[in-house]
Amino acid sequence: MRLLFVHERIGALGGAEANVLVTADELRRRGHATALAHGRGTNCGETEWGEVFPDRFAVGEAAAAADLKQALAQFRPDVVFVHKFADPAVLQTLLACGRPVVRMVHDHDLYCMRGYKYNYLTRRICLRAASAYCVFPCGASVARNPGAGFPFRWVSFRAKRREIDLNKNFHRLIVASNYMREELLRNGFSPERIEVHAPVPRAAQSAHAPSFGARNLIVYAGQIIRGKGVDVLLESLARVTAPFECVILGDGSQRADCERLSARLGLQNRVAFAGFVPQARIASYYRDASLAVMSSLWPEPFGATGLEAMRCGLPVVAFNAGGIREWLLDGVNGFLVPWMDRATFAARVNTLLLDKPLARHLGENGRRIANERFNFAAYIDGLENLFTRTVAAPAHTRAKSPGVTQ
Repeated sequence: MRLLFVHERIGALGGAEANVLVTADELRRRGHATALAHGRGTNCGETEWGEVFPDRFAVGEAAAAADLKQALAQFRPDVVFVHKFADPAVLQTLLACGRPVVRMVHDHDLYCMRGYKYNYLTRRICLRAASAYCVFPCGASVARNPGAGFPFRWVSFRAKRREIDLNKNFHRLIVASNYMREELLRNGFSPERIEVHAPVPRAAQSAHAPSFGARNLIVYAGQIIRGKGVDVLLESLARVTAPFECVILGDGSQRADCERLSARLGLQNRVAFAGFVPQARIASYYRDASLAVMSSLWPEPFGATGLEAMRCGLPVVAFNAGGIREWLLDGVNGFLVPWMDRATFAARVNTLLLDKPLARHLGENGRRIANERFNFAAYIDGLENLFTRTVAAPAHTRAKSPGVTQ
């Protein structure tokens, strides 16, 4: 089967990019032809993407529809597999291309004007569908501008509604968790078009068990941005009484602030910021560790980083946010902590550092759960089955015309 992946970036960045790369790589290993229509580069790990996607088509902002039409004509895919792309010209071109289109909904960008379903200032998680409330009193029309120039940008509610309506016409929408499925239903998507296929990571090559040694190493792997709550993690670690070391693997806009906070909390000799670490190397940190932590405050669509730690035999401590509760079972494979509860987070970390038999037991439970419930081969099998059903479906059931909504 010929599969055209469509994504707004090329290169390593976050969970969506990691999933695109590992999924395409495995599908290619299984004999499928893979190509990528992409937006901007991340300047990180792009060489590896070139190996997985022999055919790549840049989609520029000025001529997005024309660039995508050329990619479709040149590659002639059986299925278009969209990941993240908000440009209405791109979405309309896909709906009109005559090929079945499947969309992977990685996060909240599709139906949230802020993109992360929580208030940046108060950090409270939003439980509403996209509506006029997003404009006032939420104020989501004014967003931060990550680029150069003016620090803020305008987000159009009308454009967001249009994006939602266009996505409703895709043949299938894939989500990572039942939590995400409920978010789509809340926003009016047809339940018949939504399928849950958790984008689980590929199993680590090494079967070595974590050391659970006296070093008491704690590992955080993820972006250092406000929604990931690294600052709250540091405030929690400052309450831990057992000796420990913590390594923070990742980078992001909040890194400098978190490094300064770490120093103010007196953690500079116990917390190390290692920067971006390639996915293949993260398992080596897990082998020396006693536990993994996830401090996300935004509602994680799934939280595959925690699953990676579980697969390596580590217990996980995380806040109860979004889809995390679907794989982290409190007291079974780690501890699920009430949202923003720093004291309880610290207490659970302390428990695992001081009780290594318990940490090992929970880690073994986690490895078993990951292998049984979140199997990478089964995930790819599910995608192959979905693509096969999509191609076989009558054309009139795939997508309505771009101007028609459900």
